[in-house]
Amino acid sequence: MSESKQRIELMDAARGLSVCLMVAHHFLYDLVVFAGAPTWLFWNPVFITLHYFFAGLFILLSGVSSNFSRSNARRGARALALALGITLATYCVGMPIVFGVLHLLGTCMLLYGVTQRFWQRLPAWATPALCLPGVLLTARLADGYPTAVPHLWMFGLVTEDFFSADYFPLLPWTFVFLLGAWAGGYIRAGRFPRWFYEAKAPRLAAVGRRSLLIYVAHQPLLYGLTMLGLWIFGKR
Repeated sequence: MSESKQRIELMDAARGLSVCLMVAHHFLYDLVVFAGAPTWLFWNPVFITLHYFFAGLFILLSGVSSNFSRSNARRGARALALALGITLATYCVGMPIVFGVLHLLGTCMLLYGVTQRFWQRLPAWATPALCLPGVLLTARLADGYPTAVPHLWMFGLVTEDFFSADYFPLLPWTFVFLLGAWAGGYIRAGRFPRWFYEAKAPRLAAVGRRSLLIYVAHQPLLYGLTMLGLWIFGKR
């Protein structure tokens, strides 16, 4: 099956929606942190909720896409290589991303790539029976849980001096990825309703197909736009 035949526009559109929300979220962050905008513009119940929504949707869809990849291990290795480049670049500007969403996705892809047969051989009920409680039990680790033990930040356990400008630990997000991989098997088998495969949202789908490029490029562009605005209005 060719790549074009594999694409489901609704999935691309959902990914595009999560990317648009991510860009808006990060732009508000830049306005608050660098431009002195009111803190409620970013830290408010609406955007805190949306943060978990678009992040969870993006990670879930990455899990779904693992069913359409020729090699998840190779896909994960490429994502981790790019994530390492982002870590090095962000260290240079004093806003290090130690384990952001791309680090998480690359790790999940790599781990799923080497364990894919195990997950696919489980009974249909086993993956959600494991992952749904896993999300609920480890949700408090999503933003980092204080510990005195160093070097456990990949799992959501952080020391007081830990900082990552973007942070998505393996727990609970790996469970979300695995739920996506489980659902993706049914999607690829054509077991979702017909409208799911025929729905059209071309503009959001176009954004979704460029999600990796947008993820890498959007924050430098937003930062530059924020600094340009400050210069134009004479605040810097």
